[in-house]
Amino acid sequence: PLCSNNNPYASFGATLARDEEQNLWSTPHDVTHTEADDDRVLYNMIVVRNQLDKDSEEWQKLNYDIYTLRQTRKEVRSRWKHILEDLGFQKEADSLLSVTKLSIISDSQNMGKARDILLKLSEETNIFPTSWELSERYLFVVDRLIALDAADEFFKVASMVYPKRPSGERADDSQKAPQC
Repeated sequence: PLCSNNNPYASFGATLARDEEQNLWSTPHDVTHTEADDDRVLYNMIVVRNQLDKDSEEWQKLNYDIYTLRQTRKEVRSRWKHILEDLGFQKEADSLLSVTKLSIISDSQNMGKARDILLKLSEETNIFPTSWELSERYLFVVDRLIALDAADEFFKVASMVYPKRPSGERADDSQKAPQC
């Protein structure tokens, strides 16, 4: 039975590997990928990499770029979670950061304010890396913060914990950022 094609567990490992490969946000079984532009970019990088020979220089470069992008996303999410926890949302932080295909903007009138706050966060803080393109995912998070009347406080904490560095400062100076 272990050698026959009737074994229902024969492809179990392969399925897990495929699930992990398609997991763009490095969270197991994340169904939110390939919905936003930045998700599609990562997905396309994975598709191109998988068509290349694993020993090639192009495959190694793409693999590194994919890993770097995923790590950057994890770091940004971690920063947001840290601030949410500082604001008292210890138990709710993960659900506030969870954005799926089914997520909606709570109030269409908040959309403009959410965009303004997100742009302000990207311009006046280091919560996002310099090369980061704003993710639609965080627009939903800011909308939730507006609904909770916590968006302005979030910005204040983000400004203190992740202040914008002048362009001449080194990256390792960020460790001196004040903690709330």
